[in-house]
Amino acid sequence: MDPIARKPIALNPIALKPIGWVRHGVPEAGVPRLRSEMVSEIVMEDAYAEAIAGLEGYSHLFVLFWMHRCDPARYRPMVHPRGREDLPLTGVLSTRGRNRPNPLGLAVVEWLGRAGHCLQVRRLDAYDGTPVIDIKPYDPYDVFTDLRVPDWWYRITHPAGYGFGIGGTPAP
Repeated sequence: MDPIARKPIALNPIALKPIGWVRHGVPEAGVPRLRSEMVSEIVMEDAYAEAIAGLEGYSHLFVLFWMHRCDPARYRPMVHPRGREDLPLTGVLSTRGRNRPNPLGLAVVEWLGRAGHCLQVRRLDAYDGTPVIDIKPYDPYDVFTDLRVPDWWYRITHPAGYGFGIGGTPAP
């Protein structure tokens, strides 16, 4: 038997085809600062325009996108979260950083509306022109309130060292 045939499918190369792209006109430097309030359009490819029928029934969506501006040479298996050397060296898959083995981005966005084959959303932290790989509805099944995060996460979100964590639990 061919040894390649026994490999799980996930270990073979995967080809993805974008279903659309991001349009917002915000300069790249402004995206990290404005991402929580930024309004974007997801411009659907004509072949997928009909596939978005029914999304208007949801208040929020998952958007999967390809971080096409990432440099594969910058991938490192261990990183300091957010590039902050005061935070512990951590496996890149334990962070939200962009220099990953596969530069796949994920955002939960607020649905604002639709104009033809364009979706209007808020909180999509992707650059103008970013390819969109998939869109999925966010529903109550996806909501968790008993989250756990590492201590370094609180150091980023509560720099003064106080406050409350997710679900009202005290931050360390």
